[in-house]
Amino acid sequence: MPSRRVAADLNAGTYYLTLTIQRWYYLFDRYNRWQILAESLRYCQENKGLELNGYVFMLNHIHLIATSPDMAGFLRDFKRFTSVKFKENLETTEPRVLQLFVDDMGKYQFWQNTNAPKKIETPDFYQQELNYIHQNPVRKGYVINPEYWIWLSGNPASPLSFILFGA
Repeated sequence: MPSRRVAADLNAGTYYLTLTIQRWYYLFDRYNRWQILAESLRYCQENKGLELNGYVFMLNHIHLIATSPDMAGFLRDFKRFTSVKFKENLETTEPRVLQLFVDDMGKYQFWQNTNAPKKIETPDFYQQELNYIHQNPVRKGYVINPEYWIWLSGNPASPLSFILFGA
């Protein structure tokens, strides 16, 4: 079973993370939802000490390689903020879809509980995970070359490229 949380004793550091939407529902590909993710990551980078080392936004999940002095806090805040924004977005664009995210207690839950955190402690493991991230859209058949996927750290034209490349 994948780990759900970043262990408190390993909280600060660089992690490979996978954040997945409930039911693996294709949520991000319309109505500016990728932009919601991007804006939240930008905010965390500018205000919460997040360093974004690599990323890919897929249709229903994201992979990140990120460094933070408080990774658990970043994940909590990121998921909470994006959930509020997704709910607002769905209320105005696809209200019927919103019902897919109501849990047994009547609350909205967009993200799966697991973040599948893996602490990166060697350059080889970092490179392995970065390669995995960059090949993900190719493996899924979305593009033939990684740099063609706009929401990818390997694409200098990505809307988040300034975070990685200082543009």
